[in-house]
Amino acid sequence: DGKMLNDLDKTWIHLKYKQGYGRQEQPSWKYQYLKHGSCCQNLYDQSTYFSLALRLKDRFDLLRTLQTNGIIAGSSYTFDEIFGAIRTVTQLDPDLKCIDVTKGAPELNEIGICFTPNADSPVPCRQSDTCDKTKKILFR
Repeated sequence: DGKMLNDLDKTWIHLKYKQGYGRQEQPSWKYQYLKHGSCCQNLYDQSTYFSLALRLKDRFDLLRTLQTNGIIAGSSYTFDEIFGAIRTVTQLDPDLKCIDVTKGAPELNEIGICFTPNADSPVPCRQSDTCDKTKKILFR
């Protein structure tokens, strides 16, 4: 539906692609659905999945949560600072994923919040262990 595409364009942008290509081909949304949404196909079709994702994004606004907790883009923070900030909104353990862009400098790549299959409440996430908890993590 057109309204949902507009909402996705505003909140789940295609950083790697020009807007026209991103919206027409939807490579980022396709990737996210295959990675996260395909496990619940028996509960949600694609449209319902993305509608739910938009509602959860508004409910757990992670960027705003990080900013409220003093974590701003372009700086580095401890694992515990980022982890603790996300816990203020979820009350449960998130899954922080890092990549090592330059040797020895971890960068926050993804924040996972886990939910029950019907997405009515968060559950603790299993930790992926990709962030070095002894080093500062860059948040872009």
